[in-house]
Amino acid sequence: MKPLLVVDGDSLAHRAYHAMPKSVRLGGVLGFTNMLLRLWQAEEPRAVLVGWDSLGEPTYRNEAFEAYQSGRQFDPELVEQLDQLPELVSALGFANGKAPGYEADDFLAAAVAVEEGRGGAALVATSDRDAFQLASEHTTILQPVRGVSELARIGPAEVRERYGVEPEQVPDFIALRGDPSDRLPGASGVGPKKAADVLREHGTLEAALAAGRFSAEAEDLRLYRRIATLDASAPLPPLEDQLPSWAEASSLVRDWGLNQLADRLAGMT
Repeated sequence: MKPLLVVDGDSLAHRAYHAMPKSVRLGGVLGFTNMLLRLWQAEEPRAVLVGWDSLGEPTYRNEAFEAYQSGRQFDPELVEQLDQLPELVSALGFANGKAPGYEADDFLAAAVAVEEGRGGAALVATSDRDAFQLASEHTTILQPVRGVSELARIGPAEVRERYGVEPEQVPDFIALRGDPSDRLPGASGVGPKKAADVLREHGTLEAALAAGRFSAEAEDLRLYRRIATLDASAPLPPLEDQLPSWAEASSLVRDWGLNQLADRLAGMT
């Protein structure tokens, strides 16, 4: 059975944009599309869903924790290309997941839940390690390790090797350890090793709190765990099997002046 390919659009678009020389026009679009085409050819998925953040639209995470992701600044050129990419994904015949109040990660979780529920397998392409919580017997994380050209395959064994916890413990692990990129401070004096030790001993954050650990920080840690947990209720478009529309996408990017990419798309079969 062919897998569903689920892509963190913002994560990989950011990575593609910063990997390309700034002299390259629409470098983020070019790099992201080339990555998506490589994934399509290498993995032969039955369908593709690309999840997107809604920039400027607060989520419950922002409302619950004011410092969440604060201070992030994006180049105007990148923001413009992030607006273009969903149009290109649609032109390719693939599906987009984007809605106010949800982040790209939430669409990954929702798609994985649906695909596993129907007995299928999923591949999740993202550089965000929060998605390690989705790794399972049926879901593999594809994590870029160099630009967007090389990917590591992360399953439950790799999560255990890297973090010392099970995939389902990752939100508890993040709550305890913290996450500087999201401005989550974690528990005072707790780093990755201690966070893993706590979860090996107690199993869950809630069990550790019930045992009297971190009592002064209990409510904050519960909040951090909620923020770190991906929301599988994100609204999804239909995820039926897809046939890419290479010609339509080729015409679109030629209009954008990306003639070499247009030629590559036109030659896809």
